[in-house]
Amino acid sequence: MFEIRHMDPEKYRKQTRRSTLIVVAAFAVLAMLLSTLAVSTFGNVEGSNLRWNLAGVLLGLIITIVLVRNVFWTQPWMESAVYGWQLKRSLMRITNAMHHVEAGIKTGSPEAMKLLCFYHLGLGEMHYLDGNSQALDELGAQIDNHRQAMLEMGLSIDQYQLDPAWLDTLPRSGRDSAG
Repeated sequence: MFEIRHMDPEKYRKQTRRSTLIVVAAFAVLAMLLSTLAVSTFGNVEGSNLRWNLAGVLLGLIITIVLVRNVFWTQPWMESAVYGWQLKRSLMRITNAMHHVEAGIKTGSPEAMKLLCFYHLGLGEMHYLDGNSQALDELGAQIDNHRQAMLEMGLSIDQYQLDPAWLDTLPRSGRDSAG
């Protein structure tokens, strides 16, 4: 279950820039070392070594991905980047099912109402962290109307946690049921 946490946007951006630089540096070093090693081990002095360079870069990419997922992911310096990724992933799950969310809202589904509320709160947090206050202003009236409808249904507007089970309760139709 993902939960929206309020973070300082300056600290968030500083930490995500730092973690990005560390990951890029790790990839660059690995790609260069592995390309050099591949060319020196398997390369040909007279021919093109493009395939060995490319193999080294691809191996460097694979190792970097493994490092990020298995080593870096749990490090304190990656916390902001992991949080941002999880927030955006949660919002994308709802975006991918938005037509089902809207159908659920039309039928009065409390879970659909909560999903849209979480979505609005998550968008607000994402735009706040990214320093993009203008993007949410465009949805202001829609957000206010939705909050009012939730209050009228007796639902809390403090939906800071995404319960994956809410997505499973959405009305689905025919070929869209996998979505």
